[in-house]
Amino acid sequence: MALKELSQRQLRVGQEIKRIIAGEINFGKVRNLEGINTLVTIMEASVSPDLKYADVYFAVSNRSEEEKVLEALRLAAGHFRKVVAEKTALRYVPEIRFFADTTIKEAEKIERLLHDPKVQNDLERKNEA
Repeated sequence: MALKELSQRQLRVGQEIKRIIAGEINFGKVRNLEGINTLVTIMEASVSPDLKYADVYFAVSNRSEEEKVLEALRLAAGHFRKVVAEKTALRYVPEIRFFADTTIKEAEKIERLLHDPKVQNDLERKNEA
């Protein structure tokens, strides 16, 4: 099944949700995150075509705190939904779901593989041929 390109409306709503949630976190308005000592960055918010669901991806500076942050954000989803409703003119406010962003981990994994001595040897042999 091919993935459909996101509509302009989905992109705009996703960006606005990302901005609102990031603002709430940056200004310390999320009580559930108090006591968690890590930087939380909202990486992306993607909205479903019917605008009923918003999947929000985050990254943390301290990976050992990732599960705590995920749980805290999921508990605060109702707060975020209320704030999105107040700050936007959406007819229906999407249900907000949080996920840890794995793109940084994948990039680090690829970087490690590329710097592996076996891979370096293979690359050097290929360049010699």
